Amino acid sequence: MVRTPPEDIARLWQQASRSAIAFRQGVADRAAAPQEDYAASLRSFVATLPESGSDPAEVLDDLVRRADRGLMTPTGPRFFGWVIGGSHPVGVAADWLTSAWGQNAGNHQAAPAASAVETVAAGWLLELLDLPREASVGFVTGATVANVTALAAARGEVLRRVGWDVERDGLFGAPEVTVVIGAEAHTTVYAALQLLGLGRDRVTRLPVDDHGRVFVRPALEVLSGVGQPAIVVLQAGHVNTGAFDDFGVLVPAARAAGAWVHVDGAFGLWARVSEQTSHLAVGLEGADSWAVDGHKWLQTPYDSGFVVVRDEQAHRRAMTIAASYLPTPGEGERDPSHYVPELSRRARGFAVWAMIRTLGRDGIREVVERHCACARLVAGRLRTEPGIAVLNDVDLNQVLVRFGADRPDDEGDRVTRATIERIRADGVCFTGGATWLGREVMRLSVVGFETDADEAARSAEAIVTAYRSVLAAGSAHGS
Repeated sequence: MVRTPPEDIARLWQQASRSAIAFRQGVADRAAAPQEDYAASLRSFVATLPESGSDPAEVLDDLVRRADRGLMTPTGPRFFGWVIGGSHPVGVAADWLTSAWGQNAGNHQAAPAASAVETVAAGWLLELLDLPREASVGFVTGATVANVTALAAARGEVLRRVGWDVERDGLFGAPEVTVVIGAEAHTTVYAALQLLGLGRDRVTRLPVDDHGRVFVRPALEVLSGVGQPAIVVLQAGHVNTGAFDDFGVLVPAARAAGAWVHVDGAFGLWARVSEQTSHLAVGLEGADSWAVDGHKWLQTPYDSGFVVVRDEQAHRRAMTIAASYLPTPGEGERDPSHYVPELSRRARGFAVWAMIRTLGRDGIREVVERHCACARLVAGRLRTEPGIAVLNDVDLNQVLVRFGADRPDDEGDRVTRATIERIRADGVCFTGGATWLGREVMRLSVVGFETDADEAARSAEAIVTAYRSVLAAGSAHGS
């Protein structure tokens, strides 16, 4: 039997640790954007298939060298490109232990500690998010799989109510499921419908306002006539504007119509931890299922997400994988695989448990409130600059920006694209681009745990400077 000597393990892991520490200690001083694009990174890695092995220490050094210039900086204080948390050091440390322990969290006998920590962390999550305490929680990769899992439970339950067992008999010959969804639902919800055989284009789309919120009156008219079986999908935190649907009105109406209500709350669900933002999410606790990420405001490392389902039996019917060689949980035992699509999977609960223990309710609340304040700070500075328009109500952590707003639409599109490119080239901060209401915009998502008011102010000035540079360059070229 080939064994790795303990001293070799120690040297390898110390080497990896040194490289990881060096990256994290220097991330605030790196350019916010990668210094190589995909094509350049591919050239760095392309090689013929190795016919023989290499020294592990050399392999790790080579990996660090080849990857470095193509690394993004979501762990830094001025990354605003997407809603990506900062991978808190405690979560990373717990995740390193998870990798070293090598636990397969497929069932409670294969990994007792991993199963137990999920049980405790699940209870904590329900309390933090103030969701029904009887709900079941699955630890998934992220909101994408959380949406798939929740909608699988929804599909199974609404069909069961009309006498069809979709888990056993599939969709061939099944009654048609009506899916009602906001026109600005996140793309991962449509992906879930696609994967589940419910279709992306067979949905009833509800009209929305200029922030992506579902218009209440037309929605109520649709819901009053919805047939059975039916699923309604609402949103907590629009990816561009941060807007929330009116759960207090729409959830009761949908449930009164007999529909299953699912809430996609990848980052918006965390608004419930603070009195400053919880009003945005009032009423969503009345839904049947929820999707939320841990690798956003909880700051766990990738990958980490949660699916929450009020009806545990519906959840388990949709997800349980049974075989004679797999254990059956006893009284009071929780089998992690009964709540997720995977049998073999990472023990994600350790990092979640460690982060909640480290931050506590007060620490998580502080992070959310700080980031919302930073978003308002950036928006406030940008609003003072002629030609820059903030397009959304900055109620949460999202800022939606248009440059050249005082110019014709096509020219504003050009100026917006050029400003985003200039911001990334300058390297102070990283921002994202999108199309909103048919026009080019810049979007900022403030969610990294190291972002504070000073970093937000520095970033706002860098954005204004980049915009002015684009205008000056355009003037020099006569445009």
